[in-house]
Amino acid sequence: MDPQHFALLNEARRNLPDGFKAEISGDSIVMLVAPSGIHQRNLLVVRRQFDAHCPGDLLPSENTDLVSPGVGKSRNPDLTYLPAGVLETTDTQVPAEAAVIAVELVSPSNPENDWVGKVRDYPMMGIPMYLVVDARLKSVTLFSHPDGRKYHRREDADFGEILRIPDPFDFDLDTATLLTYS
Repeated sequence: MDPQHFALLNEARRNLPDGFKAEISGDSIVMLVAPSGIHQRNLLVVRRQFDAHCPGDLLPSENTDLVSPGVGKSRNPDLTYLPAGVLETTDTQVPAEAAVIAVELVSPSNPENDWVGKVRDYPMMGIPMYLVVDARLKSVTLFSHPDGRKYHRREDADFGEILRIPDPFDFDLDTATLLTYS
């Protein structure tokens, strides 16, 4: 993408009124809706487990804009873990390649954004792992081993099962208490 074109889209996204959230994927600005209680609860269940196994040099961050101007992408995961130094900024966005993992809880109103757009964009943005929690399908999926174009590994588990999260976290994600959209 032309860097000037990305800069214009990014400026438009950054100047939205308070309460609005948007991402950039190619030539598209994707508007996002406020999350439900189930979404927030599931996010906290997942986050507590990651926090308990998080290396000391990483910090969790919710709704941080991850930006990759070179590939024309700006995404805002529900949760990401970043080196502490990356967050020592007054800016609202950080380089996407600094993220260790992006965690998304699938929106029932726009599941394609998480299952198609972000599965495509995150490996291009240099994010090594992408965890999808889908309360509609009662499943969790971990994408890993990106090559700059796509992820080469996918591991799935149903709610109630365990999903192994590799280094640097190195733990079994327990999905037994995640709630579904029913």
